[in-house]
Amino acid sequence: MQNSLFKKISTLVSLAIIVLCSSAALAEESPSAVHLHETLQSRINIQPNTNTARNVILFIGDGMGISTITATRIFDGQSKGESGEENILSFERFPHVALIKTYNTNQQVSDSAGTGTAMHSGVKTRAGMIAVGPNTLRGSCAHSLKNPLLTIGELAEQKGKATGIVTTTRVTHATPATVYAHSPERAWESDRYIPTQAKEQGCQDIASQLINFKYGDGIDIVLGGGQKMFFGSANGGERINKDDDLIARWLSEGDRRQYITTQKELESIGTYNQVIGLFSSSHMTYLVEKQDDSNEPTLSQMTASALKHLDKNKSGYFLMVEGGRIDHGHHEGIAGYALTQAQEFAKAVEVAITNTDAEDTLILVTADHSHVFNIAGYPTRGNPILGLVKGNDSQGEPKAEPNLAADGVPYTTLGYLNGPGALNYADEARPKPETGVNARQQSAIPTQSTLANGFKINFETHAGEDVALYANGPWAHLVGGVLEQNAIFHLMKHAYGWN
Repeated sequence: MQNSLFKKISTLVSLAIIVLCSSAALAEESPSAVHLHETLQSRINIQPNTNTARNVILFIGDGMGISTITATRIFDGQSKGESGEENILSFERFPHVALIKTYNTNQQVSDSAGTGTAMHSGVKTRAGMIAVGPNTLRGSCAHSLKNPLLTIGELAEQKGKATGIVTTTRVTHATPATVYAHSPERAWESDRYIPTQAKEQGCQDIASQLINFKYGDGIDIVLGGGQKMFFGSANGGERINKDDDLIARWLSEGDRRQYITTQKELESIGTYNQVIGLFSSSHMTYLVEKQDDSNEPTLSQMTASALKHLDKNKSGYFLMVEGGRIDHGHHEGIAGYALTQAQEFAKAVEVAITNTDAEDTLILVTADHSHVFNIAGYPTRGNPILGLVKGNDSQGEPKAEPNLAADGVPYTTLGYLNGPGALNYADEARPKPETGVNARQQSAIPTQSTLANGFKINFETHAGEDVALYANGPWAHLVGGVLEQNAIFHLMKHAYGWN
């Protein structure tokens, strides 16, 4: 009955579109109208895919809110010589989209630890905590040991899936850590940052938890930054014992394991069972700052290698890919940094689309939270997204000169509500803003953040609005409407058939 009704509705809508197209043919049709017709027709042809997923890939653009996606779309188009607005990023072609509510149990505006926990465990928790329940007090080892949450990484290994983590941050950072670790404090990345009492109570630092991961055969491939969390000072790290070497221990305790540190080594990881690739001391280098002779691979290159490695498992895999430095670019108030990282993130999604089959692979693309980042000022179409606002005149034609604000100074299309960009003019007249990929955008409020060591830095903050979730593959049609963030975990479980 439902299938019959669906076919009738589809036929009626198809006829309506044919009439519209025929009418439009009488006049000159713009490219946007042609695209509109093609888009509507493609949506009519969508059929639910109810196959059991062999593989699931979760892409997390850290801090990639809606405004970041829009700006990246325009930036990417303009980098190809287009006006930008009509451009489409790889994941924007996915047929199913939902809005995701990102709040933590104790905060309206979330952080990456609490949101990563929601996505990877199916349970919302407090900000700053890694895969422990919301009854845990942040920083309390004793509480955390009583409230561990089963993560998607642990569950996938139990079910015989291969598992992988790819990130441009330290692999011990908040988002990747929520795949495999449990901690009441996200800052406990190495033993240097975990209190003595917590150690005595039985809590491990996050780097040690990765090395000691005992589910299944262990995480099959981990690629990212963060070498210093695994070594003592004798090996360039910052662990308390200067001779500490967690990687050497990991290599000695398993069969056919490989540790790599360069792009060249990544290209030849061969037939090893498990691979850890750490390509930088801390976070990986911003693309804008990367030197030509850099040994660091890109996010898309790491994604391609991870997929090739994981696909050897006949039972399939789970892979989490994080574009982590999108978030960091925003925190610095430099939109060009964030947008180039997001552009590379979209390339990584394209790599996954090209190298998988939508019949058996569910691909989800989302963000953990947004940023106080906006696009404004009525710029003319095609105006450089990283430039000054040039509007249209009274006849709707582009102006030659930038618009001026009420203070007589030009302003940029992109800006931040708060962050380091406010400090440039807090006590004096606002200067003419800088432009380009390295420019720090101006902001309204000079906010700061306190690091784990008590040091204060000028820092832009997260934002609390919903983020998007894009989906393609088995059971992707469940993605729609407005969903809680922890629903993502349950969607993945359902796609795998783990109900």
